[in-house]
Amino acid sequence: MIKKYVLLISLAVAFGQVSCFSQELRIRKGTAMDSLKVNDTLSETFAVYLPKKFEMSKKWPLLVVFNMQGEGITGISKFVTVSDSLGYMVVSPNAVHDSVTLTENILRTKRMLDRVLNLFPVHRSRIYTAGIEEGGRYANLVPTFIKDIEGTLSVNASLVNVELLSSKNPFHFIGIVDRDNYNYLSLLQNEKLLNSFKFQNNLFVYDNPEQIKEASLFKALSYFELIAMARENRTKDSTMINRLYQRDIQDIQELLAQKKYLLANRAMAETLFAFRTLKNTDSLRQAKREVKRSSEFRALNREQGTAFFNEALLREDFTYFLEEDVLTYNFNNLGWWNYQMGRIDKYLNDPRGTQQQLGKRLKGYVNALVEDNIQVVISQKVVDEEALVLLYMLKTLTAPLDFDNYLKVVSIAVKNEDFGTALFYLEEALKKGFKDKERLYGIEHTALFRISPEFNALVEKYLDESRYKIKDE
Repeated sequence: MIKKYVLLISLAVAFGQVSCFSQELRIRKGTAMDSLKVNDTLSETFAVYLPKKFEMSKKWPLLVVFNMQGEGITGISKFVTVSDSLGYMVVSPNAVHDSVTLTENILRTKRMLDRVLNLFPVHRSRIYTAGIEEGGRYANLVPTFIKDIEGTLSVNASLVNVELLSSKNPFHFIGIVDRDNYNYLSLLQNEKLLNSFKFQNNLFVYDNPEQIKEASLFKALSYFELIAMARENRTKDSTMINRLYQRDIQDIQELLAQKKYLLANRAMAETLFAFRTLKNTDSLRQAKREVKRSSEFRALNREQGTAFFNEALLREDFTYFLEEDVLTYNFNNLGWWNYQMGRIDKYLNDPRGTQQQLGKRLKGYVNALVEDNIQVVISQKVVDEEALVLLYMLKTLTAPLDFDNYLKVVSIAVKNEDFGTALFYLEEALKKGFKDKERLYGIEHTALFRISPEFNALVEKYLDESRYKIKDE
């Protein structure tokens, strides 16, 4: 049984090459393996998963997954089941992460990809990239810098730089997003742009994050299979085509039964486009026309259109005012931001689903916007602490239960001897339920502040007992 699942790959024998990698590599099929070296002169490594049916005598599609924390094995884990079902090799670099420049990440990706192409029998016309959130953002950048990437799968992540798209270098873009995610509106805009460039593209939309699991990843990769069949990059499999089509029809019927007409209409459009040259879809086309004529669909479509319009306006406001506030150190505008968070809360408490989704997307957008600005500030050689403390203060409004931001405000305020601000944000954190006394007494730059009567009085008030006793004079 061991011989069935373990491959002994000798590069000198299998590829007729003699190099510093002529040693045997022991690769186990059906098991994710980590820390394979890119070469002997660099510390860069990658993880790999070979499907259980893998064999060296045939060529395999390759999925390159990105995890921007440099944890290749974690990235691969999401795609193991899909790999076995559809027969994909999956690799993921450990050296690619968000603390490295884009240029260096691309170079590291290319080195790993070259290594994989030398090691394994990869179908050169069927190389795809994939990632979730930040990994997805990077994954959809890769085809613009590295040639011969056939497609990219981007989960809850929109295109990073649309100016880099070129009709001379097309690739198949598949997006997966839930309607609560702030990337939803951006992905809809991306879809229009990709259509104008005549890029093959699909966008699968779900109702909430819980639905984005293995089934949605399988569906996305199966569409790569369908396009490969249509382009004759793989043998047409009529059994597989019929099975995937029936799966889509069942999904559509479930959405119609739940009266989710907008999602059903989108699912119909994606299915029609994917199967247009592979199967007769006349009955589905007629069903789609009937859905679009229904009064329920038209009412939901109008409601969603209004939500998108309001969302676009508010996002523009948030972007503009945040830039202005940071440039001018406008602490006085924190009241305006607090008001905006109140408006978002009203959307979240609205009984209509479209309004609740709007509120969730806006909240996600504001938090991402502030976080992006924080990363820009702290990446500078000389950190602008006044801008940074303003952003952390703003984050206490946009994410009121993320207590790290309160502690960072306290740290910077004490460092600059603004003890009133430090005490205010300390008490705000305690009021909202922060209880980690060890972290309170370990805040950076607060050694003297932590032994002050004011600090310990607040700790005693909200956490019953302080570390340093307050003496009555």
